[in-house]
Amino acid sequence: MSTTTVRRAGAREWGGLAVLSLPTVLLGLDVTVLYLALPSLAEDLQPSGTQELWIMDAYGFLIAGFLLTMGTLGDRIGRRRLLMIGAAAFGVVSVLAAYATSADMLIVARAALGIAGATLMPSTLALISNMFADQRQRSLAIGVWATSFALGMALGPVVGGVMLDHFWWGSVFLLAIPVAVVLLVAAPALIPEYRAPRSGRFDLLSVTLSLIAILPVVYAVKRFAKDGFDGPMIAAALIGVVFAVLFVRRQGKLESPLLDVRLFTNRTFSAALSVLLVGLVGVGGSMLLITQQLQFVEGLPPVEAGLWMGPPALLMFLAAIGSPLVARRVPPGLVVAATLALSTVGYVLLALVGSSGGIALMVIGFGLVYLGLGAIAALGTDLVVGAAPAEKAGSASAMSETVQELGLALGVAILGSLATAVYRNRIDDEIPAGTPSEVADAAGDSLAGAVSSAQQMPTGWLDLAKEAATSGMNTAMVVAAACTVVLSFLSAVVLRHVGVIGGDEPEPGEEVPAEPAKSKV
Repeated sequence: MSTTTVRRAGAREWGGLAVLSLPTVLLGLDVTVLYLALPSLAEDLQPSGTQELWIMDAYGFLIAGFLLTMGTLGDRIGRRRLLMIGAAAFGVVSVLAAYATSADMLIVARAALGIAGATLMPSTLALISNMFADQRQRSLAIGVWATSFALGMALGPVVGGVMLDHFWWGSVFLLAIPVAVVLLVAAPALIPEYRAPRSGRFDLLSVTLSLIAILPVVYAVKRFAKDGFDGPMIAAALIGVVFAVLFVRRQGKLESPLLDVRLFTNRTFSAALSVLLVGLVGVGGSMLLITQQLQFVEGLPPVEAGLWMGPPALLMFLAAIGSPLVARRVPPGLVVAATLALSTVGYVLLALVGSSGGIALMVIGFGLVYLGLGAIAALGTDLVVGAAPAEKAGSASAMSETVQELGLALGVAILGSLATAVYRNRIDDEIPAGTPSEVADAAGDSLAGAVSSAQQMPTGWLDLAKEAATSGMNTAMVVAAACTVVLSFLSAVVLRHVGVIGGDEPEPGEEVPAEPAKSKV
């Protein structure tokens, strides 16, 4: 079989990777930093309960809804161009958010940040696939990229806590300004442009269908997390499913679809997406519950809680960087399966955490969970992008990001709701008779409500609430452990056909990707 020499990345490409990692860190940081700013923000802008929810959710809704559109748009107008447009827009809108004078203004700014953010993630990942043609180098680069987002999430509480100690709530949004400036200055010098050949017409009807398919599903997931099964949640889910079917049917008829559904015939592509989706469910739920446990049960301030999240983030970094290196000698399916098995051990440890003095056990358990996250984020993303032809890398990258966003949201909804149900079931009988209804409702709804109403309850009652919340987390972690051990086994099975990274021969039965198109500098 004839072989071709693949150009290896040099100093320019690795410098470009550093530039591409900056907006990825920023997007991760933006996920968590606003939670700290919410109390002072609420005091200043006086949002209603509904407005407060939209301030938190508008960003996630829009970034999830526009990922697929922006990934394909980058293939058509140029991935570097879209990245720079998105970075400039993110910086400008961040200023508007920082100096918002009303809740409605901040909601609009957060929604605009979501649309701008949707240009950054698929653009950075697709550009990495262009810059690193060598498969081994690309896998390592994607490992660095995958780590950057989680690093930002881990830094959010620490950076946000420091800034809020010295400045007003809007200052957390201004972190985007230096990142945008560096990217706009350095990108033309370090990052090559790429535009897919024969990209065809941009189909606005497909964009509309994709939004009406994705946004109601995301809403349904978030609604389920707060209110469980109800009419609006079911209606939104059904609307999303109906329009998803219409979207897929239209893509099959177009010469230049927004999403090439033929990618799903590649079993590596489909299997890796499935692993990413299910694997992120456990991570999303545990991230929420551990954060609450550290702050509400252990009583740690946000900055200290963020520092305790540092060791797990380090383990995730090591897994994201190390798993592609190990996968050069061991098939990726086995690497993913092994790290997910370690994650199962982590979930089991979290299921054993008590309501006091459990910080060390939480950090160790969550660190093992993050090991699995690092491996599936790096190897799973690499398999998804690597299975697609070069001209479809933007669309494949966006699909990978959409699946991960949905997995995190499902984790918060499913595991968070399970933990809440256990809490409510255990605490209902502990609320003293004669407690004012508004106090009883707050205390019985969540641990946060119990903490806020503790002064109006008998001495020692808060300890019971903490025990109930811990029991809820323990139960959720048992479920996560059971699902993860099954996923570990399935990963070894469904990815068994994938050879070691950098192998010379394609696996039997696998499609050979189309010849990469030349980059346009």
